[in-house]
Amino acid sequence: MPKRGAIATLLTAVGVALLINFKTPSQQGLAAFGAHTLVAAGQPSASAAASASPGPTATSTPEPTAVAQTFTGPAINYFFGTAQVQVTMLNGHISTVVALQLPDHGESAWISQQVEPMLRSEVLAAQSAQINLISGATYTSQAYAASLQGALDQAHA
Repeated sequence: MPKRGAIATLLTAVGVALLINFKTPSQQGLAAFGAHTLVAAGQPSASAAASASPGPTATSTPEPTAVAQTFTGPAINYFFGTAQVQVTMLNGHISTVVALQLPDHGESAWISQQVEPMLRSEVLAAQSAQINLISGATYTSQAYAASLQGALDQAHA
């Protein structure tokens, strides 16, 4: 009987580890290629557009300079403190994410310092608020994503 319990425990642990590391195909695709390299079907890529030479009568006009816009998400209060995120959009893509507020007392402060770079990386890879939550910082991850979604809603309004 003890063998069955040990085997069941081992299989459960393996299943949980696999579940925690599971990424959906869309998340893997964005992380592997970066959102800026995705090209809509039927649209020429930037390299193809750059290599096309204008005809003899064509005149080139300078492209407008990119304008970065910054949006601040709402402050999300949760059990361990407050999370608030500011996002900078450049050409329709998230270029930077800054945590304006995260819990700053006790163990919550330590956890925030550890997970903030991970959450930022998740956002930049996903280019949305649909990010993987960080194990051990579930509430912080959820509050961070909620504030980010608020900022992105402002950006798309």
